[in-house]
Amino acid sequence: MRKQSVKLLKWRKLGQPCRLFQKYLYDRETCLPRIVDIIDREDVIFIVMDYIEGETLKRVIDREGAQDQEQVLKWALSLCDVLMYLHSQNPPIIYRDMKPANIMLQPNGNIKLIDFGIAREYKEQSIEDTVSLGTKGYAAPEQFGGHGQTDVRTDIYCLGVTLYHLVTGKNPAEPPYEMYPIRHWNGRLSAGLEKIIQKCTQADPNERYQSDAELKYALLHYEEEDDEFRRSLKKQLNRFLLLSGIAVFFLCVGLLCLFLKNNTKDQLYERLIEQAQRTTDYGQQKQFYEEAIAIRPGLIWGYECLINLYKSDLSFSIEEESNLKMLINQYASEIRQADGYGELAYDIGKLYWYYYDYGADENYDNDVTRMKSAISWFDDACIYGSEEDDFYQTAYVYREIGIFNRDITLLVEEAEDQNVYGDYFLNLNDLLTEEKSESELVELEICRLGLFAIENYAYKFQREGISRSQVEMMLNNIIDRINGIYAVTEKTEALKEELEERISSAENAVENAYEL
Repeated sequence: MRKQSVKLLKWRKLGQPCRLFQKYLYDRETCLPRIVDIIDREDVIFIVMDYIEGETLKRVIDREGAQDQEQVLKWALSLCDVLMYLHSQNPPIIYRDMKPANIMLQPNGNIKLIDFGIAREYKEQSIEDTVSLGTKGYAAPEQFGGHGQTDVRTDIYCLGVTLYHLVTGKNPAEPPYEMYPIRHWNGRLSAGLEKIIQKCTQADPNERYQSDAELKYALLHYEEEDDEFRRSLKKQLNRFLLLSGIAVFFLCVGLLCLFLKNNTKDQLYERLIEQAQRTTDYGQQKQFYEEAIAIRPGLIWGYECLINLYKSDLSFSIEEESNLKMLINQYASEIRQADGYGELAYDIGKLYWYYYDYGADENYDNDVTRMKSAISWFDDACIYGSEEDDFYQTAYVYREIGIFNRDITLLVEEAEDQNVYGDYFLNLNDLLTEEKSESELVELEICRLGLFAIENYAYKFQREGISRSQVEMMLNNIIDRINGIYAVTEKTEALKEELEERISSAENAVENAYEL
């Protein structure tokens, strides 16, 4: 091996297993260095990796100052791809130390992300990190303990700070120790990029972009934010000039015109919805619905139509989720004040619960991911709905079932799972009784949830006072529902066959739990 081809790095052990590096850091196409060898010696890990020719972006900034905005955006997209690659692993890898000093700029213009010394695997049931690590100025608040576990959104925060440093030349770890909007330093910078960086660097992880795909989409469309900003300024100026020279008479005329304009908007809104429902092209349908929502963001109908479009192929993709979140966030104030928001939240919760395909593949069941993603929407359905609404009680049941499945693994590990299975059984029974869906996928997924519970928790149900007759009645209900379903798609046919094969396992679980 030529001496120039590798670089020997030395890291103190921080509880991260060597396999983290062996498993993930190898793909040149993801801007990551290739690991040649790993030497594990007591409290030190020696990592032999490709020698990266070039210099760090930190040195580039120190020498040249703020970098060109378009170049920074190219680097940002490459880094987004790196994070998407790391976060897509099972379990996800959280890098936690994004900064210019850890990004190498090669002579060919490409970049490489280096120094995985404090990267960690994401632990789904962990409440917070056990060790506080990160670089001052770049690290997210949750990296210093007491603020929750680091996750995908932590890396999004660090990337946002890095972009801030690159595009302004201002080191966040130096005076004034505050991140002003980037246009404070340079008014020629993009308002869209400013908005993206501000969202990335929110102290509350829930206020940041929730996925790398969502951030990448925003970066690819940052100019749209600029156009909107310019239109907003122009509209404000025209409005000011108009109002400054208008009399009472013209004000009345203006009110009349406003009424006619709103009437025209309503007609256009309905026409766009009708056009979407007449076409069979997915792209055109999506475009028509989004245009209608932009005209009347406070009307729930357009969102409901878009949800039905998303689940028409029995799959709610990551791209569709990013698109829906963008619309919801953009028109949040109008939506939450609109009549019917509670039911819309309920329908979005079911969209995640039954159709969300994030993390799903042949080798991984994403049931818990789907449930966790749906909980907050069912919570909104209960908050914004009322007990008189048809969906209210079912939304409450969904939320409680989701919370149980989200927390049960941790409760079991901590031996604190007493007195939770009885309530879970009753909620499942309510769901099986109340949820009568025309969708064969929803019917089968409900049956699948019930079968899984009986297979795995029959003994727990018996221990917490659920009688054998109650469990057998639920199981018979599930069997009758499965037998009554005629599957018309490959996906539902395969699911039905899986459930039919599991019936005997559930029956045996009941027999073993209640045997004398």
